[in-house]
Order: sequence, then C-alpha cells, then structure tokens
Amino acid sequence: MSAAAAESVASQGDATPGPRKGRKKLIVIAAAALVLLAGAGGGAAWMLKQKRAAAAAAEAAANGEEEATPAAHAQAQRETRKTPPAFLPLEAFVVNLADRDSERFAQIGITLELDDAKVSDQLKAYMPAIRNGILMVLAHKTSQELLTRSGKQKLASEIMREAVRPLGVELEDENEEAKADDRHAKTPLDQSPVRHVHFSSFIIQ
Repeated sequence: MSAAAAESVASQGDATPGPRKGRKKLIVIAAAALVLLAGAGGGAAWMLKQKRAAAAAAEAAANGEEEATPAAHAQAQRETRKTPPAFLPLEAFVVNLADRDSERFAQIGITLELDDAKVSDQLKAYMPAIRNGILMVLAHKTSQELLTRSGKQKLASEIMREAVRPLGVELEDENEEAKADDRHAKTPLDQSPVRHVHFSSFIIQ
C-alpha cells in the first residue's frame, strides 16, 4: 500500500465518528426541547385557567354583581384549586318539636362543611340570623319526621338553605318545581358556599 493510500484510509477512519457524534447531539437537543415544550404547555394551561377565573369575576362585576359574593367565591374556589374544606361547628340546638299527641323535644348538634375559612368568617357575622332560621325549621318538625333517614336528609338540605340565606344566597330546592313568576334566580346546590351539613349529635326525647 502506498503512502497516499494509507493517508486516505486513515482520514476515512477519523471522519467516521463525526456524523455519529453529531447525531447524538441532535438527539440530546431534541429531548431537551421536548421537555421545555411540555413544561411550557403545563404553564400555559395553568395561566389559561387563571385567566378564565379572572374573566368570570370581571363579567360578574360588569353585570352589577359583587365580585366576592359567597356563591361566586365558592365556584371560583372549586375551579381554580382544590383546597381542604373548613368546618364550622354550631352550638347545639334544643327545641320543642311539633308533635301534637305528646311533648317531644330534640337536641341536635350541627357542623357546617364550608369551602374555606373565608366563608366561615362570613357565616359567623350572621350567626344570630342563621340560628334563628334553623330553629324555625326545627320547630316545625315532628319526631316521626326526624326519626327517619329521609327526614334527616331533608332537614340537612333545609339547614343548608337557612345557613346561606343571610348571605344573600337563595339555593335551589330539589323537591320544588321552578315557578314561572319567580323573579330571583336561585343558586344551584353545587355552587353553595356550604358544601354539606353534618350532624354531630341527634337526640329526640
């Protein structure tokens, strides 16, 4: 083999790894670009969600509604983030029931499950009115109504409506058909700032 041929073979051997190294760099760069794009996509989705919540609040304000109404606040909390609920225990209720054949009374402990602590502060400000509404509901119940599971579930729904009514929130009634002459739009139950009503004690004597 001549010296020229040897140099040609040596130069081909040195040139072979070049394209392979270049391909590896391209793969690394492409992978990094994909990771960046995925992160940017997640960030863009989060920003879009925040913008939608802000736009809903702005639309409510433009329509003459308060931006921080309890129902709007509850809906915004559910849409923007999932937070653990806050619990507001009420002082136990002792009330005479509406039984006609005998004197019966009920002692009931109630805890409200709320969207967050902000709603708890709002309810505490209206607690005298809330307790009055709940007492009025209880006073019209009979022991037979409250001893059944369905009666307790109905009572929980009525207590939920009374709890938010002083805040200016009128909840829909699942058992009541919408009336044509009802001028005030009612808030769906899933938008109530009070999520659930829990009974911590339930004694009827």
